[in-house]
Order: sequence, then C-alpha cells, then structure tokens
Amino acid sequence: MNVLITGASRGIGFELVKQFAVNKSNQITALARDYKALKVLRDFCQKEFGNEIHIYSIDFLSDSFSADLDRVFEKYRFHYDIVINNAGYLINKPFLDTSSLDIDNLYKVNVFSPIAILKRVFTFLETGRKCHVVNIGSMGGVQGSVKFSGLSIYSSSKAALANLTECLAEEYKDRNIYINCLALGSVQTEMLNMAFPGFQAQVSPEDMARYIHGFSVQDPICVNGKIIQVSNTTP
Repeated sequence: MNVLITGASRGIGFELVKQFAVNKSNQITALARDYKALKVLRDFCQKEFGNEIHIYSIDFLSDSFSADLDRVFEKYRFHYDIVINNAGYLINKPFLDTSSLDIDNLYKVNVFSPIAILKRVFTFLETGRKCHVVNIGSMGGVQGSVKFSGLSIYSSSKAALANLTECLAEEYKDRNIYINCLALGSVQTEMLNMAFPGFQAQVSPEDMARYIHGFSVQDPICVNGKIIQVSNTTP
C-alpha cells in the first residue's frame, strides 16, 4: 500500500508514520518542513520496522512550495492508496489583531496545500484502484460545535477544508476516490498548547494516530464525503 502523510515531523503525523511503517509492505512518503525531524523518523522506522520510508522536506509557506511539490511527485510517481492531509497551522489572535499575512499563512497550509496535493495525487491514480483521502480537520470547523475567541481564522480555514471534502467526494464518487474529514477535538500536541496554553488533553498523539490509522485503512466504500467528529472533549 502506498501512503502519503503530510505534517509528519511531529505530533500526530509523526506517530501516524510509525503506525503505517509497522507493515513493511507499506511504502510511505512523509512530508514536513523539518528535515532533521524527518531523518529521525526515517531512522526509527528503518531500525524498528525495517521500513525504508521516503521523506521530503517541504515548507507549505515558502514561495517554492509548488515547484517543491512537483519534484516530490516526479520522484514518487505512485498511485497513493491513502492520503492523509495532516499538516496544520494555527494562530491564536483576536480577530482585529490578525494580519493579512496571518490569514494568508493559515489558508496556505490548511486549505491551499491540501488542494495542491490532491490535484497532483489524482493525476497519478490508476483506474480501478481505490484511493482514500483523509483530511484532518478540527472541531472548531464543524457547524454547531463550541467556538473559541482568538481562533476565528483558524476555525474558518478548517471549515473550508471540511466543505472541500464534501464537494470533492461528490465530484469523484464514481472514480474509486473516497474523501472524508476527521474533525479532531483536543489532542496533547504543540498546536493544542498554542490554542489553549496549559490545557491537558485526555488524548495523546499516539492515541489519535492509532484511531486515524484504523479509519484510513478500512474499506471506505460505505463512508464517503463525511465530516466525522473525533472528540471526547472540546477543547
């Protein structure tokens, strides 16, 4: 199975790669900005599981993002069976203090990057083979869920990702492409600490990675275009 995971250098993404690497038949492409952390992850997977994962340093905020992404897909011209858009960006600021650059950066990572990745992924898909796309959203982007001051732009970007999930699932429903969004609640990550300093979540990155892995590998034929709330507390 060919698997693509973004935001793989820390937190949930780091643990997700390890979950997939246990199976040596899985070919994993891990993307993140921090190449040093990716090398640590690659060395761990090789030593512990005998899995030679593919790593590529890519900064979704850089001007060279599009060209860098093209190089990744030229190098790894796979049919990806699973794509997990896990990379995320968060800024905690009052609405009036949020700059245009802040807004641009939030949408670049949380919305525009998944779009750019899926455009390339879909180009290389083989007819007759399934692809399960799992977009990692947030409870803050779900209609009717609890909202918090300082996270308006972040939450709106995650709402955009959730809506994109629904629209693409409809557009590609007859092409063996299944697209779902997991709207996560609080997980004890660096991002959670940015949003809610000092808050202690009940769920660890390892716990959430296990859940996402299990959801991703199941046959998605009965679940498509869904925004699934994965939370026991909010935050």
